[in-house]
Amino acid sequence: MRKTYINGVGCISAQKTFDTIFLEEAIINETTNVLPLEIPVYKDFISPTAIRRMAKGVKNGIVASALAIKEANVETFDAIITGTGMGCIDDSDKFLRALIDNKEEFLTPTSFIQSTHNTVGSQIALGLQCKAYNFTYVNGSVSFESALLDAKLQFDENEASSILIGGIDEMNDYTASLFKLAGFIKQDNESPYKVLNSNTKGVVYSEGATFFVLEDKKQDNSYAEVLDVEIINKLKIDAVEAKIIDFLKSNSLQVSDIDVVVLGYNGDVKTDAFYKNIAENTFAKTQQVYYKHLSGEYNTASAFGLWVGAKIIKTKQIPEILKVNTVEKTDYKTILLYNQYKGIDHSFTLISKC
Repeated sequence: MRKTYINGVGCISAQKTFDTIFLEEAIINETTNVLPLEIPVYKDFISPTAIRRMAKGVKNGIVASALAIKEANVETFDAIITGTGMGCIDDSDKFLRALIDNKEEFLTPTSFIQSTHNTVGSQIALGLQCKAYNFTYVNGSVSFESALLDAKLQFDENEASSILIGGIDEMNDYTASLFKLAGFIKQDNESPYKVLNSNTKGVVYSEGATFFVLEDKKQDNSYAEVLDVEIINKLKIDAVEAKIIDFLKSNSLQVSDIDVVVLGYNGDVKTDAFYKNIAENTFAKTQQVYYKHLSGEYNTASAFGLWVGAKIIKTKQIPEILKVNTVEKTDYKTILLYNQYKGIDHSFTLISKC
């Protein structure tokens, strides 16, 4: 089996994760339940004429992928694999509204074409003139992990040597209003919106795009090695610990070998119990990190979590803004990431120092 290395990263999020090293300008915003995106200068990466026709998610995906590609200094890819939970939801809304308003007549296809879930992957491929394997996973909150698992399998089967992967999701006002009605997002009268130790239901939402250049060879600029990825649809709270132990055992590791555990706390008092249970028991003596107070929750927010884990290994530091407990480590060799959403779609990702 060949190895999988992260050799380049690019991230557009609710924080300034471009033109910075590692969250040195990060701010905790507890005044809003939908975190606004930190917008890059799109015209530095995309022609002004093309920008007008692009959905927000497409623009963010192109910029994030460009940042990762530039850092890795890779010109060609054997595959481009993306994950998205809701695709370009803003253009989907525009098309459906036009469909209703015009009584299904005189419709332009632009919004429909731009709203398909594989739009980001295809636009990146067009820009790179890449005619290789191009696939988009739409699998809820494990959409990104599905893309990562696909890439890992391609390396293992000797079918690729360089792969671009990413997780992209966007949000708009109309969808946010529906999510608030459904109770997915915290209500407008519940501020401050705390993520850690929250006592209310719902989450703090946002959007973002995070990309990684994966290669089968270690480079001088490598971040980390991806050891393993596992996805499970349903788990009971008291079964998570046993599953983690089995997952680590399959990689010849045990809990004491994990230097940092990255947990997907999102502020939902009900489902954050999955994290609290292992934080207070399984990983009580392990340094714990969280990130959705900075990125917000969305279907592919776990890609931001992997970005955090990779940055920790490469920079050999953990910003105070990420820390959950007081346990301190002096070296970060092996990191476990655990994420779930609404009690389902559990994912375990294991990365290590190169």
